[in-house]
Amino acid sequence: MATEEKPEIGATADANGIKTNYLEAGQGDAVIPVHGSGPGVTAYSNWRLVIPALAEYFRVLAPDMVGFGYTERPEGIRYGVQTWADQVIGLMDTLGVPRAHLIGNSFGGAIGLRIATQHPDRVGKLVLMGSMGVSFPITEGLDRVWGYEPSLENMRKVLDVFAYSRDIVNDELAEVRYRASIQPGFQESFAAMFPAPRQRWVAAMCTPEEEIRQLPHRALIIHGREDKVIPVQTSLRLMELIDNGDLAVYSHCGHWSMIERNRDFNRAVHEFLTD
Repeated sequence: MATEEKPEIGATADANGIKTNYLEAGQGDAVIPVHGSGPGVTAYSNWRLVIPALAEYFRVLAPDMVGFGYTERPEGIRYGVQTWADQVIGLMDTLGVPRAHLIGNSFGGAIGLRIATQHPDRVGKLVLMGSMGVSFPITEGLDRVWGYEPSLENMRKVLDVFAYSRDIVNDELAEVRYRASIQPGFQESFAAMFPAPRQRWVAAMCTPEEEIRQLPHRALIIHGREDKVIPVQTSLRLMELIDNGDLAVYSHCGHWSMIERNRDFNRAVHEFLTD
């Protein structure tokens, strides 16, 4: 379990051969939130305001995906959406979880879509937040995020594209995220994932649209109207493709709807998963 000194570090489990750091809280049906791909990201940094609310009703299992956070970085690992999808299924197998609801943030949404199309029986409901997984022209914001090189100034520039509200993009947050990004091994793996030109990595995170159309699952699609990283049009497209997909667009909100509109996000997800 996470500690007060290092809340980012929880338990470790083998997930398809990868020693995976994950946070666990609560009891009940399993919910797996999958974080995004920002520099220095961890499951904790993405979901710290969501896990306690979900844990009142569900068993929450929040992993650090390989290449991020405190999960091991095996030598020679090939980063890609299939590797990450297999890691989640491997974690479920190790922990004896036959079926789970998936919540995907950005690149985590692309992972959720890949899992749902390949293992439909292992997925309950889908929540896709600012999700990748369908084609779009790469934004200047995403190119900046994926092209991050460590410095406090560069981290400020990255945070500027994540959030709509200036109140949460302060020097303290920039310092915390910058220090996270320079933990041993963090930047080396991050730099290896999305080298320029980066449009190809948007394509690599896609699931074929005909496969998405076949999804039987209910899906809640959430997007910040002012998102500068993933355009809101991607969620409109997902709503068109997923027969049982509902879309919520939050005003005055960037790429971090689980933080900027936390109460609305937690309430919507709770109602969706318990309905």
